[in-house]
Amino acid sequence: MAPPSDPVNSTFSVLKSSKTDSFFQLRDGKLSVRDFPLLTEIPSNVTFKPFSSVCQSSEAPLPLFQRAHSLSFKGGFLGFSQNASADRLTNSLGKFTGRDFVSIFRFKTWWSTQWVGKSGSDVQMETQWVMLDVPEIKSYVVVIPIVEGKFRSALHPGKDGHMLICAESGSTQVKASSFDAIAYVHVSDNPYTLMKEAYTAVRVHLNTFKLIEEKTPPPLVNKFGWCTWDAFYLTVEPAGIWHGVKEFADGGMSPRFLIIDDGWQSINLDGQDPHEDAKNLVLGGTQMTARLHRLDECEKFRKYKGGLMLGPDRPPFDPKKPKMLISKAIEIEVAEKSRDKAAQSGVTDLSQFDAQIEKLQKELDEMFGGGGEEKGSSKGCASCSCKSENFGMKAFTRDLRQNFKGLDDIYVWHALAGAWGGVRPGATHLKSKIQACKLSPGLDGTMTDLAVVKIIEGSIGLVDPDQADDFYDSMHSYLSKVGITGVKVDVIHMLEYVSEEYGGRVELAKAYYKGLSKSLSKNFKGTGLISSMQQCNDFFLLGTEQISMGRVGDDFWFQDPNGDPMGVYWLQGVHMIHCAYNSMWMGQFIQPDWDMFQSDHLCAKFHAGSRAICGGPVYVSDSLGGHDFDLLRKLVFPDGTIPKCIHFALPTRDCLFKNPLFDNKTILKIWNFNKYGGVIGAFNCQGAGWDPKEQRIKGYSQCYKPLSGSVHASDLEWDQKKEANEMGKAEEYAVYLSEEEKLFLTKPDSDPISITLQPSTFEIFSFVPIKKIGEAVKFAPIGLTNLFNAGGTIQGVVYDESIAKIEVKGEGNFLAYSSVKPKKSYVNGGEVGFKWSENGKLGLNIPWYEECGGISNVTFVF
Repeated sequence: MAPPSDPVNSTFSVLKSSKTDSFFQLRDGKLSVRDFPLLTEIPSNVTFKPFSSVCQSSEAPLPLFQRAHSLSFKGGFLGFSQNASADRLTNSLGKFTGRDFVSIFRFKTWWSTQWVGKSGSDVQMETQWVMLDVPEIKSYVVVIPIVEGKFRSALHPGKDGHMLICAESGSTQVKASSFDAIAYVHVSDNPYTLMKEAYTAVRVHLNTFKLIEEKTPPPLVNKFGWCTWDAFYLTVEPAGIWHGVKEFADGGMSPRFLIIDDGWQSINLDGQDPHEDAKNLVLGGTQMTARLHRLDECEKFRKYKGGLMLGPDRPPFDPKKPKMLISKAIEIEVAEKSRDKAAQSGVTDLSQFDAQIEKLQKELDEMFGGGGEEKGSSKGCASCSCKSENFGMKAFTRDLRQNFKGLDDIYVWHALAGAWGGVRPGATHLKSKIQACKLSPGLDGTMTDLAVVKIIEGSIGLVDPDQADDFYDSMHSYLSKVGITGVKVDVIHMLEYVSEEYGGRVELAKAYYKGLSKSLSKNFKGTGLISSMQQCNDFFLLGTEQISMGRVGDDFWFQDPNGDPMGVYWLQGVHMIHCAYNSMWMGQFIQPDWDMFQSDHLCAKFHAGSRAICGGPVYVSDSLGGHDFDLLRKLVFPDGTIPKCIHFALPTRDCLFKNPLFDNKTILKIWNFNKYGGVIGAFNCQGAGWDPKEQRIKGYSQCYKPLSGSVHASDLEWDQKKEANEMGKAEEYAVYLSEEEKLFLTKPDSDPISITLQPSTFEIFSFVPIKKIGEAVKFAPIGLTNLFNAGGTIQGVVYDESIAKIEVKGEGNFLAYSSVKPKKSYVNGGEVGFKWSENGKLGLNIPWYEECGGISNVTFVF
């Protein structure tokens, strides 16, 4: 959509017709909203300016500009001034106590999560936004720290209920003393509408990003895929990938997209031969000080010869080998930790530990096989890019696609700086410089993180920001030519560590994100990118002009690397809280991605239930031989597409200001929509969460117990999606519970539906509006109940006086509610038998019709 040709004049015409009285007033040290005091004891150096007085013109599309200005009376900007200029300024925004809030804060450099409290002092360091509950006026207010000039901001806790704002440039050479619009405040009577309106206003004001409504997510958002990370870690190589994809295909679950994660690049360590790849890397951590020494694939991929995996002479591959390598690498990691612990405790003779580590490392090297050439590999191509069409990544991706016909997309991983340690100076045509890392004081409040420790230890080989365009295009144009359709970009928020010499974090970020966006548009059809390790406002406010999809949770941890106080269970609910609450703001910018999981994990079903209704893609990181195909069939159609919801999942209103992780009482409930009904997922996530004093996520085993709660049709925010608005006006709903397999009716004025959930379990409630067919029949299509999201299988519904026609995708047990027994039923024109019971359950079985793309036309005649 093009921007208005005359934004100033269009602004004036909008302003003339818009309301001018602001709902906010700053007077006598109080910020009032609709005449109700919200923040008190505000210092005299803080200012408030209505939206319309600050944003009088914009390059945003005219409809967005008009929308923002039509609501300008509901919001405005906070600023402050101080006497002395500095690169980091902190100021109180006022005080609140005894008021419920929900917020998002960074618990690591890369990752953010939910936090609730009742005063400004409860806010955590590096908070990205705070939503205050204001029941006195039946409204909600959000405070969003934003970017102004070369400074970005975040909220911090203050003393005696004060909430602070911290504005920082990230460079001692970039200073300021005053800000007119360093935070935005907005009010609404609906918390979900609040976030939409607030971020629309910020988008129009800053014009440095685009809303998700302005962009198109990548096609894989509707599909099933496989990521190589947990299966191989850094040992990933062509034969292993081939066998992995084949296992899915043989199980009837062909992935439609593949993500080749970390381990495919040409990286090496400082002090190593600059032209050779680092050898025998296994676990994440060992590669974090390594740098790119060339921009194409590493030797184990370069030496792949076309057809190698297709013929009878394919090289032998032991599917157990990756797990054995990983197991041995974990032994080494444990031994290294023991040595470090001994050194910290004052032990001076560490020779015993060193000998053990050396022994284990030798065993690992022997397991790798000494690095010999594979049968059929291309000798002599380790030191140069094979130009032949029949070698390397191009030959490999071609073979994959020829053998696995449904494989639409193949993505590869890379860090924002190229590799974890950036690009090795002098190794490529790019100007790269080793930059020492400096952490912002705000990150002192975050959790200790191995990635941060390693990056600081090794510094970053940073490509000059003037070459950001060339940097990304050089990598991505090559990848595009060899059959790669997209990238997963990780370690995004390392830029703030190295911004001292580059005009600060905002200017450095702008340069890098501009280059990344241009390359995405040129090389990957504008959509082929998943952003990760990016959950900070710098990225969302500056980097999402083109990027349309990203992670909303921390990694799926199948086990805690620091030890599991409650077995493998305790981090699983934490993951869901990250995803659900982060989607409140991230979903305004990008398509939320709930990340991969493992289908054979003890909590796999728990994760699967959330992925089924999250509204994003479904992908797993299964190890070879580690699949639960029965579980995956509850998520995925035989053609590798998924019954996806039409919105992104969000916490229900009664969960917003609660703590579903360790308050001993709150069940997480998330809502979403299908084409013909609403869906609510209830999850018992209790058992772990953030500890502000210890500054880490820890187990709360006393909370890991059964919980009771309730679900109601009013939990669905029907007005948040145009297509769902009419469904919210139904007089009656058919409700189906996926796990209990119950079907019953409810009305908007009915009592809530009670539920009790065991720890790490869930229930999915489908609410389908009842429709009348003729005078006597009440009818509602539930969908295929052998899938978690039954309603997502319904593609179309048509009713007339005596007939119900339902278009269904998939195979299995179709269920509908019907108050009257049908006379006949048909599937694709052929009459079939059905089952009907007095309680209204109407069912029949549907096969998969390959020739119809899995679509069946089901007809009931009454």
